[in-house]
Amino acid sequence: MKILQTASRLFYDQGIRAVGVEAIAEEAGVTKKTLYDRFGSKEELVVAYLRARDGLWRSTLVTYVNSHDGPPEEKLLATFGALREWMRERNLRGCAFINASVELPAGHAGREVAHDQKAWLLSYLEGLASAAGAEDPAGLAAQILILHEGACVADSMGSLDRAVDRAEQVARVLIAGSLPG
Repeated sequence: MKILQTASRLFYDQGIRAVGVEAIAEEAGVTKKTLYDRFGSKEELVVAYLRARDGLWRSTLVTYVNSHDGPPEEKLLATFGALREWMRERNLRGCAFINASVELPAGHAGREVAHDQKAWLLSYLEGLASAAGAEDPAGLAAQILILHEGACVADSMGSLDRAVDRAEQVARVLIAGSLPG
């Protein structure tokens, strides 16, 4: 567990390509042999890091959304509250999955984990949009996903103050326009 925690922190803070297994092993207080015995390769360690982060984000998001009562459309908006908290606590360098997709070559198993994470998020948002009664749940979910991703990038780059708040305002308009009547 110490190896994965150390690797996760280093990969996120410094970048996957910038961090070698020697640095991870040294900081985790293990030998490279121990690291390889547990994970097999750096690629598998990267995959484990991304899967762990995905599980943590999913849990955080679903728990946050489920803790909000009110009409179903409020649950869609609650996803921005979860994103706001996540970004403040765990996402200072932007989305780990976007960062990994940029860093990793085509065909790397970590890119598949990143893709699967975004597909899950889109599906989750579509379920919330459907529960809210959106006329086109898939379309609304895609728009909200774009708002999430754009807010995450704008915030991490410092290019826009209160990026999540602004994205949430746009989402409110989109949600209202997507409901019948």
